[in-house]
Amino acid sequence: MPLRRAHGISLVLGVGMLGALVGCRGTSDSSTWEAVLEARRLTSDARVQFNKAADAANRSVMADTDAASVSFAREARETTTRVEADAARLHPILQSLGYAEESRALETFDAAFKSYLELDAKVLALAVENTNLKAQGLSFGPLRESADRLRDALQKLTERVAGAGSRRCQAEALQARALLAVREIQVLQAPHIAEPDDAAMARLESRMTALDATAHEATTGLARLVAPSGGGELGTAAIAELDRFKALSAELVALSRRNTNVRSLSMSLREKPPLARACDDALGTLQDFLAKRGLNATR
Repeated sequence: MPLRRAHGISLVLGVGMLGALVGCRGTSDSSTWEAVLEARRLTSDARVQFNKAADAANRSVMADTDAASVSFAREARETTTRVEADAARLHPILQSLGYAEESRALETFDAAFKSYLELDAKVLALAVENTNLKAQGLSFGPLRESADRLRDALQKLTERVAGAGSRRCQAEALQARALLAVREIQVLQAPHIAEPDDAAMARLESRMTALDATAHEATTGLARLVAPSGGGELGTAAIAELDRFKALSAELVALSRRNTNVRSLSMSLREKPPLARACDDALGTLQDFLAKRGLNATR
């Protein structure tokens, strides 16, 4: 074979091999770059979804209706599920790229996110119960209506006492005593609903119990005073209404004692922010690391 021809064949073979090598290297770089882009996308999505979940959880705590609280809690849970999915997909990508710093940042996020989820589950479970909100509804609704019916029943009893003598004065005094006791119980309901401390609630309940005894004593006394005038049925009706008021008050206290709104709000304001910051900071660190990986990112 002539020397010129042999040289030409060698040159063609060399160029072909070089092209093949370049092509392989280009494919490798392209695959790596696609993995980096996917890692960036997943990290960005995880951070966005995490903050959406935290916001939804806060709205669940602050909601003023059961329906809204439940809806926001569901949104928070669904969004955190997306965060978990993003993190799960990130792990093998970072491992395949051999990115040690990024993997450590993701592990830091995982640990913080686990603690966050544990607390978030408690907060949302309390928030959707809305016991303080329900107690408030009882106070402003059925309890107020019952107290007003009792007021009317006591007034009818007093009116049954004829004349303006001492019996009428005694009747009016008993009426005022019973009604004032009931009204003071109503006044104490609001601080009980808002109170986070068990001992303070116990003191309020003790005062309510004493006032209830006063109201029953006065109402019963008024009924006895009126009975000779043929007002026995009016006395029975007034006592029955006072018993209904007492039962509703006990229901309010039981709901208020659970303190689910107060407790969930306290957790959201005191315990969750540090965990939320730790999660967001870890994802931000991961984003920063990935942003430094250029087109020719390698192991």
